Amino acid sequence: MRKKLIVVGMCLALGASLLAGCSSSKKTSGKGSVYWLNFKPEADQALQDIAKVYKKEKGVDVKVVTAAAGTYDQTLTSEMDKSGAPTLFVVGNQASVKTWSEYCVDLKGTEVYKDLTTDDFTLYDADGKACSIGYCYESYGIIVNKTLLKKAGYEVTDIKDFDSLKKIADDIHKRSKELKFDAFTSSGMDDTSSWRFTGHLANLPLYYEEKADGWKEAPAEIKGTYLNLFKNVWDLYITDAAQDPKTLATGGYDAEAEFLDGKAVFYQNGTWEYANLSAKYKDEELAMIPIYCGADGEENAGLCSGTENCWAVNSQASEEDIQATLDFMKWLVSSEEGTKMMAEQFGEIPYKGAAESGNIFLKDAKNLIEAGKYNVDWAFNYTPNVDEWRATLVSAMNEYDNGGSFDVVKAAFVDGWATQYQAANAD
Repeated sequence: MRKKLIVVGMCLALGASLLAGCSSSKKTSGKGSVYWLNFKPEADQALQDIAKVYKKEKGVDVKVVTAAAGTYDQTLTSEMDKSGAPTLFVVGNQASVKTWSEYCVDLKGTEVYKDLTTDDFTLYDADGKACSIGYCYESYGIIVNKTLLKKAGYEVTDIKDFDSLKKIADDIHKRSKELKFDAFTSSGMDDTSSWRFTGHLANLPLYYEEKADGWKEAPAEIKGTYLNLFKNVWDLYITDAAQDPKTLATGGYDAEAEFLDGKAVFYQNGTWEYANLSAKYKDEELAMIPIYCGADGEENAGLCSGTENCWAVNSQASEEDIQATLDFMKWLVSSEEGTKMMAEQFGEIPYKGAAESGNIFLKDAKNLIEAGKYNVDWAFNYTPNVDEWRATLVSAMNEYDNGGSFDVVKAAFVDGWATQYQAANAD
């Protein structure tokens, strides 16, 4: 467990009046400055440049420090121990909320919070404080080759739920020799591919259980109440595809190449695939639809959208620096210069003044959100000892694909969660 930072005791010792200043977001003289501890190394130069633009326009200093890849948590802990700690930092999941909640300004009611188009990417602590807000998001679902789908006699609008998806996929698979393409790309279970299923597909039963049981933090045990939804989709993937399910464990398949070569209509993946796929396909040939799984009311589901890129503002900073940071955040998501940079560097941002993204899959995600479809949150962020849990699930799924019982998958899912939670939380 990370030791409490010395600054907490210092702030408490200064008394109630100063403590109020530590968490206030009222207007001040505007003499504050911003220190952004950046989470994404690839965005460093763009953020350094936008900081200069903001300084020139507003006269406010913005310092950007970028943590090396894979070192953000360690860097944040180190920097928060120093004087002149970051005023803007990332709290990207519920585990981080638990760690950093007392250092987070409650963002509810701030101007930047009011600009959000959805609350789906806001992280709250157990007391309901808005600790951090998403500044960009990614989505995943089922990518569709609309041209092939039309050759098979269907349109994207024909797919509205699991039953309609299965009916169409079954028909395409049945006619695959005639059509010269199949329904789904391969579902290889090697390390280059299995994360799509033990992470992203596994999110579906986790999401519906999270919503039903009102998770606020990672539960010590899960029930597996909605594992039938996982089975529905997995059976569809491995049945309505060209590959023998018994060969999936050995890997060696390249689902992206299969999709690029026009060998399948459907390909489960995310918005990050756009650059690769758009090199061959025009935007009008592609779409991303939700992973329909048989849940009640899923005709109102959107894509699985989420992020670990969530801004938090340091409640231990001075009142002036807090306000300067909130003003800077507001400018980033509402000004022409700020939204242009955000769109280029981070893709879709969930704010009213967002610049249009060129990524057709992000547009699909945004359109579904704006149409009132519910977002399927990234409940897999709760997974304890995620690599170990997923490895056990891979083994179980391979056994199932080879003719074993689905009970093995359920045990890996449910019992494996309890095992890894205990391991992760051992004293």
